[in-house]
Amino acid sequence: MLKFYFNPTPNPMKVALFLEEAGLPYEPIPVDVRLGQQFEPDFLALNPNGKVPVIVDGGHAVFDSTAILLYLADKTGKFLPPNNTWAARGEMLSWLEFVGTGVGPFSGQARHFRSYATEKVPYAEKRYFFEAERHFRILDDRLKNRRHMVSYAYTIVDMAVWGWSRNVERVLGEGAWAKFPYLKRHCDEIEKRPAAQRALALKDRFTFVTETDEAARRHMFKHLDHEGVGV
Repeated sequence: MLKFYFNPTPNPMKVALFLEEAGLPYEPIPVDVRLGQQFEPDFLALNPNGKVPVIVDGGHAVFDSTAILLYLADKTGKFLPPNNTWAARGEMLSWLEFVGTGVGPFSGQARHFRSYATEKVPYAEKRYFFEAERHFRILDDRLKNRRHMVSYAYTIVDMAVWGWSRNVERVLGEGAWAKFPYLKRHCDEIEKRPAAQRALALKDRFTFVTETDEAARRHMFKHLDHEGVGV
């Protein structure tokens, strides 16, 4: 059975949604980042980068949410563009990488500097907030006249977008959804899917630390152990 290492954060939730949509049998294995479990030797043997999600399929590990979505979609033949041409594949890959290399990183940094930074850095806050908002706006524009991101079909790109779009207000603040009506419609439609509800309920089967105390901060943000080094 496929093993799925996860916690209830945006990137693992993309994979959880695929697993539930595809009906693949899997064993969920929680990784509590506030306890530093992502840096335990057994986990680092699966992903040297010490991040979730990771799947182990047939004894082989695959890490990074974009890689996992592509791997599972190609293996099962599910949630790919129905018109399997090079043009359709290129469209899918372009938007999938847009989420993986743009939406995710900028949203993560915007959230970090807004909520977790130990000191206020106005330049960083403005920079990452602007870029996160700009990336969400591009998604919103893309969805203005279409229900799905690519090929007018529900694909792994929609799953990747949903992983982050459901966190718009955590990233940009309360009321931010008003700026992205088409992205909101897209997010809400996916959220209503039974598979999405099962994916969201996955976290309730396990106990995760929710308080970000000093120990948790040092597990989550390893640079804190190297303050002053290289500065």
